[in-house]
Amino acid sequence: MEELLELKQLLLQGDIKGSLIIVEELEEMGKKDIIKTIRSYAVILLLHLIKQQAENRTTRSWDVSIRNSVREIQQENKRRKAGGYYLNNDELIETLEAAYLNAIDEASLEVSEGRYEPQELEKMVDKQAILDTALSLILSPE
Repeated sequence: MEELLELKQLLLQGDIKGSLIIVEELEEMGKKDIIKTIRSYAVILLLHLIKQQAENRTTRSWDVSIRNSVREIQQENKRRKAGGYYLNNDELIETLEAAYLNAIDEASLEVSEGRYEPQELEKMVDKQAILDTALSLILSPE
């Protein structure tokens, strides 16, 4: 809110250069919030993909959670008015990779009733295949 008041003041003063700096800061803040939200859904998505691979099975609950997470990521990433996306493919990959450690931690509590430590579980699954599957699901048409 403080930034908006400052922006208003700079515009009233005719300070376009200063105003543009504030606009860039606001854009960056908005993008950080979007990345944070996408990362949260990515943890859920990856958690269930890890469980599927580690246990070599799936459940309806996991499938629904995966679909819902994918939809939420797709919706959050879509620019409504300007069209296009907030995060490009490289940024999506980076966000998925950042979420992976949290997903492994959480999956370690659930796979085989919590039998494995995160490091053990990580050796049991193919991280790249999981990340590739997640990205493929996110990039697929809605």
